[in-house]
Parts: sequence; structure tokens; C-alpha cells
Amino acid sequence: MSTSSRDALVRRPFEGLPQEQDLVAMRQLIPAATISARTTAEYGSEAVTLATILPMNWPAIRRSDGSVVVGLQASVPGGDLSRAFGQAIVQALALEPGSPVPTVALEDDSPRLQDVLDLDGDFAIEVHDSFEFWVDPEADRTAEVEASLREANEKIMPTRPVAGLEHAYWVDAGPKEHLRWVLDADEDRVVDAVARLHARRESGIDEGTKYVGSFRAEGLTIPVWDLPSGFGAEGVEARAEAFSARFLEALETTAPLTVAERRARGGIVARQVTLR
Repeated sequence: MSTSSRDALVRRPFEGLPQEQDLVAMRQLIPAATISARTTAEYGSEAVTLATILPMNWPAIRRSDGSVVVGLQASVPGGDLSRAFGQAIVQALALEPGSPVPTVALEDDSPRLQDVLDLDGDFAIEVHDSFEFWVDPEADRTAEVEASLREANEKIMPTRPVAGLEHAYWVDAGPKEHLRWVLDADEDRVVDAVARLHARRESGIDEGTKYVGSFRAEGLTIPVWDLPSGFGAEGVEARAEAFSARFLEALETTAPLTVAERRARGGIVARQVTLR
């Protein structure tokens, strides 16, 4: 699955990996989460943990037990995130246990995650409320480690997956709560779907909620809804079945927009905030 150049831009780098949408969420939305995987036999059938972020924003680390942890939010070179993180795993496997990969040394023949990882696993995501997964179980928990962990944990915005909306995440951002939903859909189609619903006054999840915009990330579209304070993930989950049914129906509709829907779309585009 390798491309010809380390600088070639790959707009959808995680395509072909199980749970692509959750991997994008880990890169873009979630403070603390992990996915368990293994390398292929060619790369030693070693345990790998795909994580959101690591201390010092390292791309990867080889733990004392020989397993590898990858930080998907790290800054990495090249135009293909999959190739960069595949190379990070290869570099980590070549290190002594207990050593980090501070930078990725990308080469034209560096393998991609799709080449390095055994894709038969379920790649189930686990969202955490702390960075406890940073701690190497076989390493000493010094006062410095504890202080660093405590400081990082204090900055986490509470985030939860939403039962009933696959690849959707609720986050408490302080003054506001949000729902962010990672969709395998073109952004124009998502806006059309919102317009169809908005024309029927059904684009929100419930009273007091509203669609505020969407953005593209790693080739997928992430629409965002504002929620009133105290709505909570439970509030979304209670309405998830009905909301998902009407939104996905609108998303799959290919008929031209009606006059009312076009008017609604124009208003949505005009009001839509720039999100990242």
C-alpha cells in the first residue's frame, strides 16, 4: 500500500484501516483514547497501542515490555500520516525497551500503517478520562512522573463516545457542550442533509441544540452541534435513535433541494462558523 514518495499528499491516510472514523477522531477530537493492535508477522507480531497523544508529543515509544505506543496527535513529516506513523512503529521496534521515538525519520520506502499492522483485529476504541495509559507498568512512578501526569489530566476536556451514534463524541468544552460526529461523507452532502432537516425544523438534536458547522479532517467530514449546558452525553443518547434515523435518511437523499431547502442551505452556509 506504499505510495511512491514520502512527500506525496494522501488526503485520506487512514482509509483501509479498521475503524477509520475513530482514528480520525483520535487525531482531531479526543484528548485521551487508545486502540489495541498488533503488527503483522513480517514486523514481529508485536503489540501496538494506537493512542491520542504521548508525553513530549512523541510520535512513539517502546515500553519496557517491548510493546509500542504510537501518539496519533504528534507532528510528523511528509504528506501521508499513515506512512509517518508506520515509520514511527518501525523505529520504535528497533529501539531498546524503555526508549522514545522523538522524531520520525521518514524515507521513500517507509511502510504505512496499512502495511505494518495486522488488519484482522477489531481496533475497538477506548476513551479515557485521564492519561494514565502514559505510565509504563514496569517503570518507576517517580514524583516527577506523577506531577506531569496530574498536570496533563487537569487539562483534559471531558469527552465520551455517544451510544447510538457510531463515531460520534460528546465533549464538555467549558462554557458549551458539543456533539462532533465523524462521517464518511462529502461535506457538501452533509450540508445538504442539514438543509433538508432545517427546512423542516429538525436539524437540531432536540430543543436548544443547533448545528454550527463542519470541517474536513483526514478526508472525512465532522459536523458539530452546540448543546445547552447540562445536556450531557446522556441527553444525546436519549435522542440518538430518532436523530440518527432522520439525519442519515437526509444524507442518503439525492433528490434536488427544494426551494425551502435551498433557502435553508444559504442561511446555514452564511452563518456557519469556521471550525477546526
